[in-house]
This record gives sequence, C-alpha cells and structure tokens, in this order.
Amino acid sequence: MKTMKKYFLLIFLILTNFTLAETIGRVMKSNGTVLIKPMGSNSYSIQVKPGQAVSNGDAIRVGESSFAVVIFLDDKSVVKIRQNTDFQFVETSNTRSLIIDQGTTLHNVNKENRKKTYRVETPVSVASVKGTEFSSFHDAVSGVDKFVGKSGNFEVLNSISGAIVNVGPGQKAVSNALGQLIPAPAEPGDFPEDPDGESTPENNNEQQDLNDEPNQQQQRPQQRQQQQRPQQRQQQQRPQQNQSSTQNSRSNPSQDPVEKSTAQSPPKKPFNMGLAVGSATINDTIYNQVALRPEFSFGRLGVGLDLVLYIDNEGNIRKDEWDEASDIIDKLLFIRWGQKSDPFWLKWGSLNNVTLGYGGLLSGYSNMMEFPSVRKVGINTGISFGKFGTELFLSNVKDFSRGGTLLGLRGTYTISETLPLTLGINFVQDMNQFSGLKDKDGDGYPDMFDDFPNDDNLWNDTDKDGIADFNGGKNAPQGGWDIDGDGNNILDSEQSEIKLKPEPFKSSNNEAVAYGFGFDIGYPVLKSKALSLEIYSEYNQLTFSESKGDTTYFQRSNLDGFGITVPGVRASLFGFLNMSFEYRIKSGYFVPQFFDGGYDLSRVTVLTTNDRVLVRTKDQTIFSDPSSNEDTKGMYGSASANIFNLLTFNASYANMKADTTEFNSFNALLNINAQNIPKLSVAQAYYQRNNDKNPFKFSEPSVNTIFGYKIGYAVSEGVNIIWDFKQYYRDSGIPGEEVEAVKQTTIETAFDF
Repeated sequence: MKTMKKYFLLIFLILTNFTLAETIGRVMKSNGTVLIKPMGSNSYSIQVKPGQAVSNGDAIRVGESSFAVVIFLDDKSVVKIRQNTDFQFVETSNTRSLIIDQGTTLHNVNKENRKKTYRVETPVSVASVKGTEFSSFHDAVSGVDKFVGKSGNFEVLNSISGAIVNVGPGQKAVSNALGQLIPAPAEPGDFPEDPDGESTPENNNEQQDLNDEPNQQQQRPQQRQQQQRPQQRQQQQRPQQNQSSTQNSRSNPSQDPVEKSTAQSPPKKPFNMGLAVGSATINDTIYNQVALRPEFSFGRLGVGLDLVLYIDNEGNIRKDEWDEASDIIDKLLFIRWGQKSDPFWLKWGSLNNVTLGYGGLLSGYSNMMEFPSVRKVGINTGISFGKFGTELFLSNVKDFSRGGTLLGLRGTYTISETLPLTLGINFVQDMNQFSGLKDKDGDGYPDMFDDFPNDDNLWNDTDKDGIADFNGGKNAPQGGWDIDGDGNNILDSEQSEIKLKPEPFKSSNNEAVAYGFGFDIGYPVLKSKALSLEIYSEYNQLTFSESKGDTTYFQRSNLDGFGITVPGVRASLFGFLNMSFEYRIKSGYFVPQFFDGGYDLSRVTVLTTNDRVLVRTKDQTIFSDPSSNEDTKGMYGSASANIFNLLTFNASYANMKADTTEFNSFNALLNINAQNIPKLSVAQAYYQRNNDKNPFKFSEPSVNTIFGYKIGYAVSEGVNIIWDFKQYYRDSGIPGEEVEAVKQTTIETAFDF
C-alpha cells in the first residue's frame, strides 16, 4: 500500500510540473481590479495587465466595477469576465475547463482549430460546448446557475441529479443545487451586457503579438517578480493592517486590492437541508423514522449526511445505528469530488450504477440495495494522466473486518487523438463472498444463523424460548442452559435421544472467493451531434475457487469459464435514443455481468432441505443445473430513450442458448419527469431478473427477481410525501415451499430547505 501511495504521488508531481505550467492564453484587456493566483499559490498576488500570460491552473479574480478579456492561444476562443467573478483554468489533454466559483462570464468558443472539449463547470452544473457564443452565471450563495445561448448549441448537465438539457440560440437553462434543471426561452436582459463592448482578436489594439510566445514565456517569471515586489513592500509597511485584515476588511477602505477583494467575496458553500418523517420497514419490523439529510457543496467537493432515528411503537429508539463507533461513518451518506471526466474524481459512501468498462464483469452495481437495514461504505475513484486512465472500486470497506469486500480495478490506454483506439483491462474480485453477512456481535456466526445476534457468548436456541440450548454457546449463561432445549415439555435429562440444532454456520471458518479478469478494445467510428457509433470487443473470465474450511454447510469445487463479446456496438441518435447490441459466446461456468445491481442480495443464500441447511453462493444458484456449464451463444441488446422529456425508459434483454440450455435476463427502469405533472415530485419503477429460464413469468418469481418503485407527492412547495418500496426473494427455509418475498417499505415526509 505504501508503494502504491508513493507511485500515485510521483505521478501527481510529474503531472503538476509538466501539465500545469503550460501557458494557455493571454489577457487581451483588463480594467480595474483583476488579479491572478498562480497554480500552487495561496493568494491572488499578481495584478493583471494587458498581455499577461495565463497558465494552466491559474485562477482569476475580477473585482467590483472591473472586467477582463482572455484569449486562448490555440483556437483563439475568447472569454470575457464581468465584475465580482472568480474562476480557474484547468486543462487536460482532452478537455479545457473553466471552473467557476462565482460570477458571470461570456464565452465565444471558436469551433475551428479546436481539439479539446470546452466546459464551464460550477459546483452545481457543467456546460459542454462544441462551438458557440453563450453566457454563464453562478450564484455561490443560493447555488443557482443560469446559462444563456446566443449562437450555436451546447449541453448543460446538473451534477446533482444527472439531468441534461440542450440549449440553443435564444434559450436558457436554470440549474440549482436541489438537482433541478429547467429549460426555458431566454427573456430580454437574460444575456449579460458585454463589459467590453466588442472585443475580438481582430479589433483589439491592446492585444500582444501571439507569435512572440517563446520570448514572453521567458519573461513571465521576471514579470511576476516585478509585480510582486511592490506588494511585498506595501505589506512590510503595513504589518498591523495585515494582521487585522480578517476582522476589519469590510470596514477598512484603505486596504490594498488583494485584501479587499478577498474580504468581499461571498460565501462559496451552497447548503441544502432535507428532513424526512415517516415509517420504514427493517427486518420485517415497522419503525417510525425521523431523518435529517443535509448536503453541503464546497466547489468540487460535495458532502451528504444521513442522520436518522428509528423509533418503534413503544417509543424506543433502535440502537443498531448508534451503538458502535463505526456507526459514525454510516452517517456520512456520501462524499464526492469532481466528475469522471476530471483528471481526478472520487465518490465515497453510497454507490449506484457502477460499471467497469463495457460491463462484461461488473455492470450497474449498487451497494444501496439493502439500505437502510444495511449501510455500506463504498469507494469509487479514478485518475487520468495523458493517454492513461485508472479506476478503483470497493463495495464496502467495512467488510474487510469480516474477510474482504468486492473489489474492482480498471486501466485504459488510448493510442492517440488521431487514432482514438482505447485498450482496457479489468479485474474484479469478491475476496470472500461471506464477508457481506452481517455479524453484529462479532462471534463469527452471521446474524441470519445466530439465535443470539447481540450476544457473542451464545448462538443456539432450538425451541426459540430465549434460553440457550445445552452447549449452545461458549459458556453457560446466567441461569444455566435450557433444560428442555427441544421444547417438547420433557426434560432433556429424561430423554435418551434429543434433537437440538447443530452448531450453526460460522463464516470465520469458511471462505468463498470469486474473481474475474477481462480485456476490451473500443473504437469510436462516428462522433457527431446527430449520430455517434462505437464498436468494441471484450474477453472476460470468471473463476470460483474451491471452498476452504468447514464443509458441513458449504462445499464448492473449483469452477471457471469465459465469455467473448464480438462484436459489440453502441449508438446514439440525436441524444434521444441510445442503443447497444452484443453477440456473446460463453464457455464453461461463466455468466455475463455476474456482479450486477442486485449482487449483494444474491451473493449468499440459504437452502433448507428436510435434514440440513446449506449455504450457497450466487454462482452455485446460477449453475445448479448440471447443464449450466454447456457452451452457449446468444445476443444481448439494450435501449434507452428520453420521450419528449416526459419520461425516460431503459431496458435490456439477453438470450443465451445451447442444445438443451437457455438463460435469459431482463432489466427495465422507467422514470417519469415529475416537472410535467402537478403535485408529482418523483415517479420511477424498476425490475431485474437475470440468468433465469423465463424472466417474464412475473407470477412465479425466483431468487433472481428484484423490483421496486418510488412515488413522491408534493403537498406544498418543499414538502413531499415519498413512498419507496423494494421487494426481492430468498429461500423460504421450508422444504418444498416456494421462495419467500422480502419487502422493504419506507414512507416519509421530506422537507427541502
């Protein structure tokens, strides 16, 4: 681990030195207080003058009654910055990002000669531009963005909800920290006044000769030193003023521009508070629920909390969420930094829809399927540097204490911009499939087998009378063992033969490892606004290691198999319809997307027969049919559509056949745009059934079936009643009986402040 840390630190230092030192633009005009904070500096130390070089990583601050105009050297795109605006330039090999902390900017993006994606990013939204003229406004106090189009088209993404709209000439998009993204016609006055009138490279008399770039780069360090020296002398002459600047900056007009601008900056911490009051079903018990869910945003950093109390009908607070030091971690619903398109991004806590590569091994995984009864802390992060990219995924760091967790790694390499062929390698491992079994008392016996889940000294109670069987624990409990363990009203000492439960399954004595690795290759054939087309191929292999430890409840020999996708095709039509198709070849014990969205629910199941209890992992359930290792071939297809911004629909179907074997999978998600329906705040439904004989036989569900829905009713502005229902199936524990349904229902009144 220390070696990996040193490796990533070395990469970061190299990237910092070579990437962020690059000059990317120049200041064409400036008026008033315009300051630069160089990359690595803690203060806005340079007073800008026309001709000032702007480097990758620099931040610009434009004060009251001031403006600035910056031109990019490569494509001659221009950005005009109005008063009271702070932002930073960040470039990678593929993207040019203007990260806005606050204020108003006007952009004239040149489509010609531009090789990088142009983005305007705020703590709430991301605008992606190909070539257009538009404005952006971000209010750091309210967390509201407004983008107005003047010519061309561009896309706006709300980073909170993932909603996307297209903005054309004469249109606008309003985005906020609540996840709302509203398109509308632009009104007179929406497009801000140009602070410079008309500034273009052709008519600006103050523009420096861009061809003198090499000489100007050499002059830059000396120029900065000359600009810093007067400030240093001023600071030395006013030591008392500087010491008290934090407290008195707003009332002292004699301060220098740096201090004044800093003090007058508005807060950059949008805040949202959610309050939920209702009921929740946990382990078949109904609780009253009171939850505070505040969310904070600090630039690229976002933090969400889940402070919840569950109260039973007698007024007792459920202590499971507050009785351990580790429970404090559970109160952090998520921590996020940046987005996947950034050089570095991170999501910590709740994870949804995690997919590695093209999804042959890990696809659509969520660690929230058992929430709130089981709270998991996952990690999904990545870093890109040049042609290389990496991604790391951990489903639940708390599982390490029980032997491991679900781990995913991905690395990519893109050959070049002219030949954008991308090679990928993936590795996924469930370090111990039993590590997800909850064991509150830590005695090694999972709660689902332990008759005393809160007592690490006891575990067996055959007759369920609350008194432990003879030798049903480590030490005799206070009051002694149960003298009638089988509950037949005859003392055990007076019977020649009694039937008591055997020692239950002990996860610490067993290990089940599942892992897979894969290779993929992809190439974008077409990439335009109307149509995009990508072809790809992948090879994946799965291995299920032979079981180790006690074989009383769990036995598995070594199993393996592989799958090939050739070809795979993905297409997008006008951003409205997205489709994919794969032809799959499977050999041995392999199933595509083994680690899917419902993996945590099917990871381990219990099979009860007439005389014994067997623990089965997901692979044993899928491959229980002796013919399941037959070679199969088949097709996979998926489609998603946004229908007139009224609803979105996603569905996928897979059919794999051999001479005597057939496996089918079906997944569907329907989401209605609640903005178009009065009083409706949310409406969605989903269904998943993978690797089954007939996934459309809804009247006969299997352990592979998961479905649910969420409905929200807006009582008034900011007040919603939300019904959240989820259902999956497990072995009933009764020989010959059908699977039993496990239902989780949450009803809450949510308040948004």
